[in-house]
Amino acid sequence: MTPILECRALAKVYSGRRALAGINLTVNRGRIVGLLGPNGSGKTTMIKLASGLLTPTSGEILIDGKRPGVQTKRQVSYLPERTYLENWMTVDEMLHFFSDFYDNFNLPKAAEMLQRLGIQPGDRLKTMSKGTKEKVQLILVMSREADLYLLDEPIGGVDPAARDYILHTIISNYNENATVLISTHLISDVEPVLDDVIFINQGYIALTESVDDIREQQGKSVDALFREVFRC
Repeated sequence: MTPILECRALAKVYSGRRALAGINLTVNRGRIVGLLGPNGSGKTTMIKLASGLLTPTSGEILIDGKRPGVQTKRQVSYLPERTYLENWMTVDEMLHFFSDFYDNFNLPKAAEMLQRLGIQPGDRLKTMSKGTKEKVQLILVMSREADLYLLDEPIGGVDPAARDYILHTIISNYNENATVLISTHLISDVEPVLDDVIFINQGYIALTESVDDIREQQGKSVDALFREVFRC
C-alpha cells in the first residue's frame, strides 16, 4: 500500500536559512504520529509543505504517491497553528463555509459535536475563549473525511482541560485508515495518544520510531527520550 506521506531528500531554504535539510521519511496509514521537536526545528515547514502551502527547494514530498496539488487537497485536512477564521463569523457561518468549500465535510457530525459543547449556532468566534476557539477549529478540521490530518500545535496555549478535550476529539473522530500527524513540543501531553514519533531538530530527522518500541526496547517514555535527545 502506498504510504500516505513520503519525503525524498526534501529540503526547504528561506533566504539562505535551512529549514529542512534533505530529509527522507515515510508515514504509513492508520497511525497517530507525533512530529516532535523544539521550536524552530522545522515542524511547521514540513506540515505546510505537506498541505501544499509551500513548495520544496529541492527533493519532493508526496501525499498518497502524488505531489501536493489539486488532487491532494481533498485528502488532506489542515489545522494551522494560528486562528484562521474571521472573528465576526458565527458558528453557523463557519459550518456552512466548510460545507460549501469541502465536499467531504460531515456537517451533521460537526454540528452535533459543537452542540455537545454547548456552543450555539449564533455564537460568534470573537466572543469565545481561546480554548473554545481551538475546539471549534479542531472540530471543523476533524469533521472532514480526509486521509491525512495535519495538526500544527493543536494543544499549544490552552489549559489542561481543553487539551484533554482536544486530544479526545482527535483520537475519536478520524477514520481508522487515515493518519493524523500532530506537530507539538508538548510531549508529555500528547504522548498517550501516539502510535509513532518523529523527532526533528534543526531541519534534520533525529529519530523515527513506534511508541511501543521506545517503551519496550529503551525502557523509557517518549518524553524522557525526547529530553535525552534534545538535552541542551
